[in-house]
Parts: sequence; C-alpha cells; structure tokens
Amino acid sequence: MEQKDIKRSNDKRKINIFLIFLLCSFLAWLVSRLSETYVDRTTFDLEYINVPDSLLLADNSFKNVDVRLRASGFQFLGFYYNRKKIKIDLSTMANNQSDFYVTQLDFRKQIESQLSASMTLLELDRDTLFIDFYKVELKEVPITPNISLNPAQNYLVDGKLKIEPSLISITGPKKELDVVNSISTTEVELNEISEDFSIVVDLVLPEELKNSVLSIKKVRISGNVFRFSEKLLEIPVEVINLPEGTQIKTFPNTIAVLCKARIDRLKDINPLDFKVVADFQEHRGDNQNLQVSLIEQPNDVYSVQLMMNEVEFILKRQ
Repeated sequence: MEQKDIKRSNDKRKINIFLIFLLCSFLAWLVSRLSETYVDRTTFDLEYINVPDSLLLADNSFKNVDVRLRASGFQFLGFYYNRKKIKIDLSTMANNQSDFYVTQLDFRKQIESQLSASMTLLELDRDTLFIDFYKVELKEVPITPNISLNPAQNYLVDGKLKIEPSLISITGPKKELDVVNSISTTEVELNEISEDFSIVVDLVLPEELKNSVLSIKKVRISGNVFRFSEKLLEIPVEVINLPEGTQIKTFPNTIAVLCKARIDRLKDINPLDFKVVADFQEHRGDNQNLQVSLIEQPNDVYSVQLMMNEVEFILKRQ
C-alpha cells in the first residue's frame, strides 16, 4: 500500500471516530434534556365507559381534552407520537333537567387516577365535562338475507334459508327506528352448490341509523341442498261446471305433468296425487279450447309444471 493510501485510510478512520463521539455526545445531551421536568400542554383522547342503557352518546360529544401537565420530556415525547387515552366513567355523572355532565372535581380525579405518579395535572381546558346524549328506544326487526344461490345442475335448495338469529335488536332514537323495518346482510353469491352450506355474513347498517346501534354485527345463514329428479305423469282432465244435459269430450283427455322432487319422494308419487280441471264457465265465444289448471298436488314437491295449458273439446247434448 502506498503512503498516500495509508494516510487517506487514517484520515477516514479519524473522521468516523469523530462522528461516533459526536453522535454519542448528542444522545447523551438528548437523554439529559428529555429526563428533565417540563410544563407544557398536550391532548388526551376520551373514552366513555359505563354509559346508561337508556342513553346513547351523540356524535358531537367531546372526543378529547386539552391539559396542562408537569412531566418529563420523555413523557411529552411519547404523547406526541401516541396520544394517551383516558377512560371516563359515566356511572357517576350528574344531570339536571336538560344536561348531563361530569363535575369538575370528578373529571379531574378520573384523569389524575390514570396518570403516572411522575406526572402532575395542572390545568384542564374546561371546568365541567358536558355530555350530549340521545334518549333511546329498543326495536326488534327481522333480518333479510341478501344472498344469491345458484345450485349445481340437478340440485335444489330445500325450503327457506335458516338465519341465526333471525331477529336483531336496534337501540337508537325513535325517529330513526321508525323508518327501519328490517336489516339486510351484505351481498353474497354462492355458485355450483351441491351440498348443505353454512356461512357467516356481516350486517349492513342502514344510512338512516346514524345514531343507532345494532345488537349484533354478523349472522349465520344455512340451507339444505338436495339432488332432485324429474317424473312425467299423465293426469286426466276433469271438466267442471258443465251445463245440465250436456256431455263433453276433451282432446287430449290427459295432460302431462312434469314433477320435480327428491328421488326418494318421486317413488311414492302417482297420478292420483294430482287434479287437473277445466272450468267450462270460463269458456267464451266460439273458441273450442278450454284453459286447464292444476288444483291439487302432493306435498314435499319442489315444482310441478303443466306441459299444456289448454285442451280442445266437443260438446254433446244428451
């Protein structure tokens, strides 16, 4: 190594050592200054606890309080990056005919009890803490599921969905509760369902409920899914309300009915479980057709479809 390189390396080492000593000196000075006691102002966030059940905090209630403290520099530095949260117990608040409030003495005591022994509370920005409330009522409404179900091919959802709980309690001002009759879930879409399902979904707080609270935030929705099959049955057409002394013959005299149900249920279904009628009183003019309708069908059947809606007829006098 040349002499110039050696000199350059030594100079660089001296600068680094100097900078290290300078940093250590600065840190020592900073710790010394922050360890000293100062009097300054800071802001505490307020968290209200033990709110009476019959009341609801208004949005314009005080969220923070400015205070004058005697504390160390470290403590003020901590408040700068992370505000201290003070819990205000409202179980002991006072009230007159129009106002609810925490007295100056009680307000100060509650703050002081949550400060460390090295801090001294000198001044508050208000003598008394006034709290704005709404007088609230309770209303129970049903939950409406906002769910789109798309079963897989040859599968169906059996009956109504099960919602747990099916009712929800809303606590809020009467004028808000009067305009809400149900609470909806968030939108959910389930595709290609081929088995029973159970999901947890969030509830949507309506815009009208600005000062109201829901008793729960989520519900469980479940449903049963089954595989179905189809069965085609020929059902005789029965004509009703015929004029006396007449006979009628329909073409065709049976109507095909497509029935969808569980496979095990279809085994027990037969044409006697159905009744298809044509009402002659509904016949108008020279039309030679009669409308048919299904008036009886078995239970536990998902769907029944008439394959024809009308029949032709010939009327004979006896």
